[in-house]
Amino acid sequence: ALQWNRHRAYEDFAAVARDLAARGVARPGHLGCAGGSNGGLLVGNMLTQYPELFGAISCGVPLLDMRRYTKLSAGASWIAEYGDPDVPEQWEFIRTFSPYHQLRAGVSYPPTFIWTATSDDRVGPVQARKMAARMESLGIPVWFHEALEGGHAGAGNNAQAARLHAASHEFLWRALTGGL
Repeated sequence: ALQWNRHRAYEDFAAVARDLAARGVARPGHLGCAGGSNGGLLVGNMLTQYPELFGAISCGVPLLDMRRYTKLSAGASWIAEYGDPDVPEQWEFIRTFSPYHQLRAGVSYPPTFIWTATSDDRVGPVQARKMAARMESLGIPVWFHEALEGGHAGAGNNAQAARLHAASHEFLWRALTGGL
């Protein structure tokens, strides 16, 4: 699912969510998804392209602004995977999976927990900060957490990692069971 075919990864994930609903395994309002890093981009696309399929989303250390990803941290090293947004014809397909650019006012999005770390040297916290700020400005329900240490893992040690993952799971549990 590289470059022009990147959308297939998101279509496949959405197809699984639809199948779970069709088979009665989970109703969309009770289905959550979580992902970090490239998985954060995946669930960011679930949020913006398929919001009707999920009741909550946990998005960690995410890549979300695909227009500027090559300018930040390790982003330039991912051009072979995603394409180069500075090439106009490539930006045309990249923008279709750039969650930051796909947010729209008036759309009913599921509650979202975005988490990052100040010291993340791969994706960088600006991606998460910008997305959360834009969501907030559009009135979209968003919870944001930024750890001060921990790099791309979002936690500096096992105790911090346990707290972070517990917070993500608790958020999903509360959002999916009506406890928010």
